[in-house]
Amino acid sequence: MKKLIVTADDFGLTERINEAIVLAYRNGIVTSASLMVNAPAVDSAVDLALNNPGLDIGLHLYITDDPFKFVSAFLRGKVRSADVEREIRAQIEKALATGLQITHVDGHKHVHVIPPILKIVRRVAPLYGIKAIRSTMERTPQITSLLQGNPKSRVAILKQWVFGKTASAAWRWSWPPKAEAAMMTPDDFYGIAYTGFLDLRALASIAGDLRPGVHELMCHPGYVDDQLCRTPTRLRVQRERELALVTSRAARDLIQRAGIELVSYRDLIHSCRDNIVGVVRDRPEGGVE
Repeated sequence: MKKLIVTADDFGLTERINEAIVLAYRNGIVTSASLMVNAPAVDSAVDLALNNPGLDIGLHLYITDDPFKFVSAFLRGKVRSADVEREIRAQIEKALATGLQITHVDGHKHVHVIPPILKIVRRVAPLYGIKAIRSTMERTPQITSLLQGNPKSRVAILKQWVFGKTASAAWRWSWPPKAEAAMMTPDDFYGIAYTGFLDLRALASIAGDLRPGVHELMCHPGYVDDQLCRTPTRLRVQRERELALVTSRAARDLIQRAGIELVSYRDLIHSCRDNIVGVVRDRPEGGVE
């Protein structure tokens, strides 16, 4: 069976993004959201999540806006592992203090897969009862088609593609054999190369590429307002386009025709018989709440 977790990142970044994510959950294909506990609109995000208990919530770790500068600083001894661990623990504890069940961890700009950070996360998160983590083993089906369909954005797409390949390499290098892993993860990941360019054609390519198992698609639904325009992010109008996509009848029909079951990290955790990475077969039928 092909199963897909659809995660909306940046929950808590702005109030209008929060509203969009909940709309995408209620009326669309989103099954999970990643909470930024240090973001300006985290309180409204928590209230919305508590009022929508079927929406799966993960922790969107915010360590840096520039993963490459972080790695450079770490290698030069400008960043200490103890300080990183202290910040990770603080964000986990803040998330848990909301009363929400935190099912998984991922990272802003995918910082959770930077080797020294991932080493800390996979040791610390299980101590707080967090059983899953986002893999960045990205698959990018039809990248040529994506480039051809966005001729004015080829440089940006190629940058995202390279970033995705880098994140995939970091994951392969850092993640332990499944017999040694203490956290679960979906089989494949989609979304880095498509960040800002996710449309129905891209979704169709992803749906056609899915293999039996559990996979994750990242998206960024939202609304453009003054608060977002004051936020340092390149994703603005793109968020409204993604919101339109993930709440569209066309997207729901595509998922159904492809025989894909929408699930959440909660489903992944509950249906795995062993608490190790990669055990994603023999799941009982059933989607999100």
